[in-house]
Amino acid sequence: MSRKEKNTAGILAGLLAGAAAGVILGMLYAPEEGKETRKKIKTKANDLKDQAKEKYGEVSEKMKDQYGNISSTFKETANNVAHTMKDGYDKYKDQIVSKTTDVVKNVEAELNDLKK
Repeated sequence: MSRKEKNTAGILAGLLAGAAAGVILGMLYAPEEGKETRKKIKTKANDLKDQAKEKYGEVSEKMKDQYGNISSTFKETANNVAHTMKDGYDKYKDQIVSKTTDVVKNVEAELNDLKK
């Protein structure tokens, strides 16, 4: 999770907690019967719980999307690096084989000259 997402999640949690505390305090100080106040608190608590679940779902989806994007970018980059390394290996392997063949021919020619 990036810093920005952590900050957003923290702010969201703080806002929801503040809203819940404000609602509960407002209801506790309202001039109503205790039974009615408890009913309202329960209703508001359920509403806030539903809102929190909804926001969690939204943030979770965004995170999954971002992870998918990062994951596919990483895979693509890894594949590019692997292909580049393979191409470089093939190129230098061919050069080494060619040079080695030239050296072997030169050594054979020198040996043949020494035999004469």
